[in-house]
Amino acid sequence: MKTAGIILGILLILAAIPFGMVQFFPEKSLDFALDAERRKSGLIRKEIHFGRDLHYVYLEGGQGAPLMLLHGFGADKDNFTRIARFLTPHYRVIIPDHTGFGESARPEGASYTPEEQAERLHRLAEGLGITSMHMGGSSMGGQIAMVYASMYPDQVESLWLLNPGGLWDGPTADAWKTMTADTDSQNPLIIEKEEDIFSLPSLVMEKAPYTPKAFLRVIARERMKNARLEKKIFKDILSSNVREKIEELNTPALIVWGREDRVLHPGNAEILHGLLPLSSLILMEGIGHLPMLEAPEQSAEDYLNFRKNL
Repeated sequence: MKTAGIILGILLILAAIPFGMVQFFPEKSLDFALDAERRKSGLIRKEIHFGRDLHYVYLEGGQGAPLMLLHGFGADKDNFTRIARFLTPHYRVIIPDHTGFGESARPEGASYTPEEQAERLHRLAEGLGITSMHMGGSSMGGQIAMVYASMYPDQVESLWLLNPGGLWDGPTADAWKTMTADTDSQNPLIIEKEEDIFSLPSLVMEKAPYTPKAFLRVIARERMKNARLEKKIFKDILSSNVREKIEELNTPALIVWGREDRVLHPGNAEILHGLLPLSSLILMEGIGHLPMLEAPEQSAEDYLNFRKNL
């Protein structure tokens, strides 16, 4: 079964699924809805293997210059499915599940620092025959994208940073203080019991799209299986601060931040803008941590304009 990360927001597809099917066959209904969303966006699920411990499952569609989109912590490739419908008419869009998430590999004892993830993604790019591309990333994905650009500066033509992580010495949101506190308190981004999923949409989004509770329970069960690994990954991403890596990074970048972000403080947007000399900044009113889910059409329009002006 295909999994969905933080939240899906499958609005329009539900009209084609009988209510009883959603309630009694939620896994199949979720798969149906995901497949429909992907088809509408011109995306096809693909796989590539690099040995027993490294394989990627990814979505791909469209033609033109490659654009790789990286999801955030606890999410998966389908966080970009809806916005992709506005992008595939212009670009070759590639959306992988990070190692450790979704359907991609979970190698035992591996490191999941942004640097290690960037190295793995570089193998993916090579495997797909990509020597130069544009990159976009949400939250943790934005952190990894910046690290990737610092490691392979000649291979990244531009960055699209959606509420990116990695600037750990900037202003801190109240929810983030709870997540990073050195206590036994639960990280609300990690799902350890089914009920945890119901508070997640309102934490990560100001305008959370409707998703049936039956779908949320399916998502919760998949996330619960990954909770132990996600705790390790969360520590690994905190170990890498992007500040020193990007201070002299001359990659053109579009920074987008929702003003209502309760996970990563919007005050980091201006700091990041100052660190990246060729960056533009958009602060989105009434939007939280996930602009590509909360306002996919506007987010895509802003990105298309950015690309036109490169």
